[in-house]
Amino acid sequence: MLLPILFIFSSAFKPPDELYAYPPRFFVINPTLKNFNDLFSRMSGSNMPVSRYLFNSILVTLTAVAASVLISSTAAYALSKKRFRFKQALFTINTVALMFVPIAVTIPRFLVIHRLGLLDTFWAHVLPVLALPVGVFLLKQFMDTIPNEMLEAAQMDGASDLAIYWNIVMPMIRPALATIAILTFQAAWNNVETSSLYIHSENLRTFAFYLSTLTTTATGANAVAGQGIAAAAALIMFLPNLIIFIILQSQVMSTMSHSGLK
Repeated sequence: MLLPILFIFSSAFKPPDELYAYPPRFFVINPTLKNFNDLFSRMSGSNMPVSRYLFNSILVTLTAVAASVLISSTAAYALSKKRFRFKQALFTINTVALMFVPIAVTIPRFLVIHRLGLLDTFWAHVLPVLALPVGVFLLKQFMDTIPNEMLEAAQMDGASDLAIYWNIVMPMIRPALATIAILTFQAAWNNVETSSLYIHSENLRTFAFYLSTLTTTATGANAVAGQGIAAAAALIMFLPNLIIFIILQSQVMSTMSHSGLK
């Protein structure tokens, strides 16, 4: 499990000769900061301030995480604890959606965003990650473990659906909410596709897209230098994901055990 993480850190500090060494070397032998120096020097030559891309990424990620947690939890609450027509059919559709990789729904997603008039807007970043199928699935499975008798007792005491959801259900599913927050954070923070396909204004593009443009060889860098910058950029993009997971990892493990995923 730790090997990919070690490889990301090791590659970011490899000099060009070690990046292209044959046979390949897993661990760096002569660590260097040249890759980061090249990356930051290329950033300083950008026409748009780097802080703008970073601000866009932070704003998009925070909005997406908050909206995803709210929408996924309310949908899961209805699927788990309420009775209505086509309830099982809706959950089956959500489960089937787990089989589709993002690239398989690129064209339908583009058509939806286009017809909603969201092209080249801030909401084009947020809409695709508003309700991840895996999020609704995990939350629904977690809520199934909450005894119905507890909610019925709250109803007899005069609690509304909103009060039950907010004051009883939400505190009891904190581990699942932490897991969904991590998954949404990763999807939003690392998203390059949205800025490439749906955004035309440079001031609406994200930090992940900006770093991807610096690591391409089309900007004049040779292949060796481009790989070094790409390794450094990959580490910078990976660190927030690692930090968030370390902070919330105990909650994630609890969610997996309660949802039936082993």
